[in-house]
Amino acid sequence: MSSVKRQRQGRDELDAVDRRILSALHANARLTNQELAERVGLSPSPCWNRVKRLEANGTIERYTAVIDQAALGLNDIVFIEVTLQQHDERVLQEFGSELARIPEVLEAHLVTGEYDYLVKVAVAGTSDYERFLRERLYRIDGIRHTRTTFSLRALKRAVSVDPLAIG
Repeated sequence: MSSVKRQRQGRDELDAVDRRILSALHANARLTNQELAERVGLSPSPCWNRVKRLEANGTIERYTAVIDQAALGLNDIVFIEVTLQQHDERVLQEFGSELARIPEVLEAHLVTGEYDYLVKVAVAGTSDYERFLRERLYRIDGIRHTRTTFSLRALKRAVSVDPLAIG
């Protein structure tokens, strides 16, 4: 059983206070416990206990800084559709493991439809994209076909969903 499935089985239902905590942390994960408690209408100790429970049961997976790729010289985002030659479990596992090791890969999804994977990659431009293909992606065995779309502009960027926005 995957760690995600194990975590989900141990999660309690989220009540309104949990959702307020998650929403506040979604907006600003650097809030102190005191600030968070004030925003959600709790005293600090129960707030701390709830956050610790949400971390322990996997509802809060991790905390991270969202970095502007352009500040790193990676001005473009490309979406690469990948079709594999074979679809057995070993091939899928190896391909996924190889993708996970490539630093420019921001996301990789096994998908339904005409292709097998949708991969989101940060690159510095078209020549860097060509380098990425030759030196990184095409060195992974088992690729039959790829198709790429360059993003012109991000209309929305989010790491997760705001729990209060979905009901």
